[in-house]
Amino acid sequence: MKSTINFSDLKHDLPSGLVVFLVALPLCLGVALASGAPLISGVIAGIVGGIVVGAISGSQVGVSGPAAGLTVIVLNAITELGAFDSFILAVVLAGFIQIILGAVKAGVIGYYFPSSVIKGMLTAIGIIIILKQIPHVAGIDQDYEGDESFLQKDGENTFSEILNITEFFNEGALAIGIISILVLILWDTDFVKRNRILSLVPGPLIAVILGIFLNSSLSVFPTNFHLQSNHLVSLPVTNSLSDISSFLVFPNFAAITNPLIWKTAFVIAIVASLETLLSVEATDKLDPQSRITPTNRELIAQGSGNIISGLIGGIPITQVIVRSSANILSGNKSKLSTIIHGLILLICTLSIPSLLNLIPLASLAAVLIMVGYKLAKPTVFKTMFKEGPDQFVPFVITVVAVVFTDLLTGIAVGTLVAMIYILYTNYKGSMLVIRNGNNVLIQFNKDIFYFNKSELMQNLAALKSGDMVLIDGTKTTFIDHDIFLTLEEFQAEAKVRHINIEFKNIKRRKFNYRKSDGIVSKTLIS
Repeated sequence: MKSTINFSDLKHDLPSGLVVFLVALPLCLGVALASGAPLISGVIAGIVGGIVVGAISGSQVGVSGPAAGLTVIVLNAITELGAFDSFILAVVLAGFIQIILGAVKAGVIGYYFPSSVIKGMLTAIGIIIILKQIPHVAGIDQDYEGDESFLQKDGENTFSEILNITEFFNEGALAIGIISILVLILWDTDFVKRNRILSLVPGPLIAVILGIFLNSSLSVFPTNFHLQSNHLVSLPVTNSLSDISSFLVFPNFAAITNPLIWKTAFVIAIVASLETLLSVEATDKLDPQSRITPTNRELIAQGSGNIISGLIGGIPITQVIVRSSANILSGNKSKLSTIIHGLILLICTLSIPSLLNLIPLASLAAVLIMVGYKLAKPTVFKTMFKEGPDQFVPFVITVVAVVFTDLLTGIAVGTLVAMIYILYTNYKGSMLVIRNGNNVLIQFNKDIFYFNKSELMQNLAALKSGDMVLIDGTKTTFIDHDIFLTLEEFQAEAKVRHINIEFKNIKRRKFNYRKSDGIVSKTLIS
């Protein structure tokens, strides 16, 4: 797998990095706001996730930064610890724990999630993006950018927030949002893609620039069209390097003996690692080049990022699906795009925060809606349906569970359903019974587990006196201990019922042949 930076891909990665920057900017601020942390801490985490994690990671498509899935953990931890400098010490320690997890090869955990569940998660994220961004397009910005949970911090839920549009929408924001969406749709047509000049400019950049221009033009309209500060990006403004240093917070290492610090560190490390591994599985499936991310190296990269983020006042980092999806769907070729997004975030935060604060959130919401649509196209459901119920059922349940709960809960529900479906499928086709007169074949078609015991006992109970029974295990590689015990018990019963039983390729134990009352049998012995 290509893991080095290839500057020949710059023509693809520069536009992708720019798009990811536009997506990441409001999410970094929104997650920090929801976490009860300083806004600049979310930006710091985004910069570190792009530059540091991007450089160390083996993923060519993944993008890291502050994640919505950690907001509750961060908010509660800051409240319990009572000081942000104590909390970021826990972030540093969490980073070291993640590096240890990578060193002991804990990254394999990500491979145990069914592909149907991962695809369901991606589709659900797409649906959530669309539903959550609709209010932002209309100028309803009470809920923070990046929220993925059904129940919102502002007391609303995903659907009730949409219903509020009719009462609370802002005319100016709605106009900017709709125009931005139309621009993005136009930029996704073959007409623009085939134009040598227009195709060089990313559609999201055009939408954002147009949004800034429209916002400045709204002053000629009635006041109900004017955008307020909560409708715009809100970066802390710095005028000099001394101002920048005043925003930085450093860990309180004197609190390292506090047990609550270590508890917080372990919780952050586990949850951040799990979210990262889920994102890796999802983004690898989206990658057009089907590259495989080394998961243990990814944990080490995430740990390194959290150490540095915590040392300079940033909140925790994970690989995140929304930004990674935007990266892939924008046509990135290598991890250079991830690093570029981090560099743009750093340079713009230091040099032009006032200009960034002119960007309407409605324009950025429009960009996210297009990302969401590409993740949750109707053709995705059609494709999964064609793959059969064993794929479609867990996929749909995962989609519903993620949309109506949160990412980790939805994944847990989807995985449980997938496991139950696998067990059910295995149970239904585990054995075949063929009768021809008194000759009966009981054939094990696949590995036999303890939950197949009931079916086996029913088939054995249905045998008749004088039957010649062959139990064939040729197609199995594993037979559960409970199944062997059932067969042993039936041999004694078969003698009484005058049933001749023979075994073929039941390999776990040796056979002892004997004759009794004219009945030939094989007794399983240890």
